[in-house]
Amino acid sequence: MSSLEISSSTFSQEMKLPSSPPLVEGSALEPFRKDLNEIEEKPKDIIKFTAEKLSVDEVSQLVISPLCGAVSLFVGTTRNNFEGKKVISLEYEAYLPMAENEIRKICSDIRQKWPVKHIAVFHRLGLVPVSEASVIIAVSSVHRASSLQAVSYAIDTLKAKVPIWKKEMYEESSSWKRNKECFWATDD
Repeated sequence: MSSLEISSSTFSQEMKLPSSPPLVEGSALEPFRKDLNEIEEKPKDIIKFTAEKLSVDEVSQLVISPLCGAVSLFVGTTRNNFEGKKVISLEYEAYLPMAENEIRKICSDIRQKWPVKHIAVFHRLGLVPVSEASVIIAVSSVHRASSLQAVSYAIDTLKAKVPIWKKEMYEESSSWKRNKECFWATDD
């Protein structure tokens, strides 16, 4: 038996519910008996803007559900170069009331397009050093296709519609970058 089979077997045994005596019809305990398939969980949209370092584990844990078989993630990080220049860090600013509202719209759009359970969108503000996450998007769903498509839609739509501005800090200089994907950008 491979180690994967052993751990799967061990996990299955640990997850078994204790057997209980059959309930007598009409007994006081009958309403409390719930089949695991009947467990309801209210969908959550979790949106956070923060100057604190983002945690992939924290964000993914927020969307995990026993009803879902998939959690899909997008993690956008600061890379160390742009157009041949050495990037030291990025700096983000946002118009928070509008940014939060736009992300709520994105979550609503996702729920109309795909059967997803939970959505989390975390975006960093302030300085973000190289290799640290600027944005983490997590979506849970029963099957992977829905959460994968929802995550892709979420990051593409966030970049196109949410008022977040990025300043690239280079070794020699810095510059605010216009997001070419946003709807208010014009070709100059």
